Amino acid sequence: MSQGDERGYGGNEPGRTDDAYSTLGGTRQTRTRLPGGDDDGYGRRPARSSRSLIMVVGVVVLLIAAIAFANQGGGRGSDGGNDKKPDAAGAGPTAATGTKPVQGKNGTIASGFAHDEQGAQSAAANYAVALGSADMFEKAKRDGILDAVIAPASIGKFRTTLDKAYSTDFFRNVGLNDDGTPPAGFAFISRTTPIGTKATKSSVDSATVEVWCSGLIGLAGEGSTKPVTDGWFTITMELQWVDGDWKAITHSQKDGPAPVGGDNRASSADEIAGAVNGFGGFTYAR
Repeated sequence: MSQGDERGYGGNEPGRTDDAYSTLGGTRQTRTRLPGGDDDGYGRRPARSSRSLIMVVGVVVLLIAAIAFANQGGGRGSDGGNDKKPDAAGAGPTAATGTKPVQGKNGTIASGFAHDEQGAQSAAANYAVALGSADMFEKAKRDGILDAVIAPASIGKFRTTLDKAYSTDFFRNVGLNDDGTPPAGFAFISRTTPIGTKATKSSVDSATVEVWCSGLIGLAGEGSTKPVTDGWFTITMELQWVDGDWKAITHSQKDGPAPVGGDNRASSADEIAGAVNGFGGFTYAR
């Protein structure tokens, strides 16, 4: 985790010591200097009345209280909400906003998205996760996913196309058995992780959203000829507002953008299988 993540969401939200106007950090650090030194310049310690000492202590206490009060608010308004606007300078196009985008679930897939552009982006990200999961390789589970994320008028076309795509040849190509199950001793992995979303078109009841993703696919196990590999791709979805939620009516995918590969050591098959099975996925929300 980066320092920006520890302070706020991606470093866009200032922490206490990041605020240039904070009295505890930044450019306006408050310092209190008590009057006088140890002597008066002639080696004599000046006398101080108890009244003067009380006044000094009182000023210091008030100053500390003011500092604590100013920083306790953490940049929040009187209603306790965050005063930082979603479109403030420095906010990314997929920065979190105050609108709660997910209200419920349809099976294991999020549903009840906000009826706005933000809700459409959140729906597209969640649907990308579902459509890129290992469950798509099983007919019954695939049909359930399509029922949850695809507009009713488009389900028939999607189902026909995908039933042809998930063929015996395709299963063999990714190392699966002819029925789509992994060979004994191996774990099949297919996972999509959204990196960001962007709405290219948006109206009241329709939106086109691009979802930039990374993904994992392959067989984890000793001696696998189809080891788990990663990839980068962008999914484009057209969505419509249907029966109180966003549903996809089209889906397409293209390669990239892909970053330069790092110098990480490739993990063993057991480590990959353990990670994918041990770390659950997320409900993605803009």
